[in-house]
Parts: sequence; C-alpha cells; structure tokens
Amino acid sequence: MNEAPPRIRLFVEAELAAGAEISLGEEQAHYLIHVMRLAEGRDVALFNGRDGEWRGIVAEVAKKKARLRVDGKIRAQAAEPDLWLLFAPVKRARIDLIVEKATELGVSKLQPVMTERTNMSRVGDERLRAIAIEAAEQCERLSVPEFLPPVPLAKALASFPPERLLLTMDETGAGRPIADVLGEVKPGPAAVLVGPEGGFTHSELDALGRLAFSVRVGLGGRILRADTAVIAALACYQAIRGDWRQPAS
Repeated sequence: MNEAPPRIRLFVEAELAAGAEISLGEEQAHYLIHVMRLAEGRDVALFNGRDGEWRGIVAEVAKKKARLRVDGKIRAQAAEPDLWLLFAPVKRARIDLIVEKATELGVSKLQPVMTERTNMSRVGDERLRAIAIEAAEQCERLSVPEFLPPVPLAKALASFPPERLLLTMDETGAGRPIADVLGEVKPGPAAVLVGPEGGFTHSELDALGRLAFSVRVGLGGRILRADTAVIAALACYQAIRGDWRQPAS
C-alpha cells in the first residue's frame, strides 16, 4: 500500500482507532464513489477533531453507501490556536466566505452576534457547518470549528470570559493599529469581533470600550467589507501571535 498521505480527506464523527469500521452516510458515500470514483482498496484520510488523522481503507462500496476500515495513524492530534471569531451575520455569499476562511485561518469557535445594524435575521447553521467541514478537509487541519447559534451582541459579551482578549474591529479610526496591539499583548486565548456592513453604532463601541478585556483596533485607513475585515484581522493575529510562527506539521 502506498504510504504517502491520501489525497482525499473526510471528517467523521466516529471514534478513530486501528481496526475500527465506519459506515458513511449517503452524502459522503456519494462523494467517494460517484465524484472521486474510489473503488474498494483505495485509501482516504480520516479525522474527527479528537483522535488525530488516520488512514481509512475503502472496504465496501454500494450504490448509496460505503464502509471504511481504519488502518494506521497518519498524524497525532495537535493543539490548535485558541482563537474565536464573533461576527455579525451578513449576506449569504459573504457569510459563507467568512466561515470558510475563518476555518482555514484556524478559528476554533464561530459565534454569530446580532448587532443594532445587523440586517440578517436568519443564519443557516447546518449549511455553514457543512462549509466549515469542507474547508477543514481541504486545508488539512485536524478539527472543525465549533459553531454556536446566533445571539445578541450584549448577551455574547455578558458571558464572555474576562481572561480572553477581545480584538474589536473599529472602523471609525479611533482604534489602535492591530499590529501594535498584537505586538504588545501576552500570548493567550483571544477572539476577534467584526461588526456588520455599516459598522458598530457609537453606543455599541462605547460599551465595548468600557470592557476590560476588549481592545478597539483598526485595520488601516480604508473601509473594509465585513468579510475582508475578518480575513485581514485573523491573518494579522496568526502572523504575529498565532501558529504561522510555527513550522508546518
């Protein structure tokens, strides 16, 4: 058997251990059999966010089902950045991009928050989780971010752990440059908060400014769309304080 890492990766909920057998649901089975054209004996990489990454051998295929046998471990589970993203829901295509790129950039928890200027009243949790899973499979991370249901911003802040740094994106120009702030703070748990198109209201920014764990930061002199601000802020964090400073596994 070829010992190179399999090209195809799948996220599964089942426990992973040598010799275990996993029956795939109809959607994943269709992907393997009819999209990727895998036959019995071919291998895939499996991960569940807990047990590392394992090689799975296709043991049985049928029209709407597939069964895998778990073989040897490829990678042990590794610690990932303790980085959350709180974001105001935006239009469908842009919220899809936010979830995809946040997953690729190592976010561990995704929390939609309803602000005074949020125009979206519904968030497709199942669709967004599917996007996060696909992004995790593609970017070779070993976990899928936790996706929480939307809550009002005030409720999210009321339960926010005070030991976690909250980087609040402030497009008014009153925030400090994000690189300066990240260059000064100690390593530790952090979160990024990005508002809706149109930004936070003055009352929201005032309330955020009174919180000891919140730091208002800026991303330069140009007004960025919400999805662009998410990507820019997360990239800055990973470059200065996150796992971009570590060698690839």
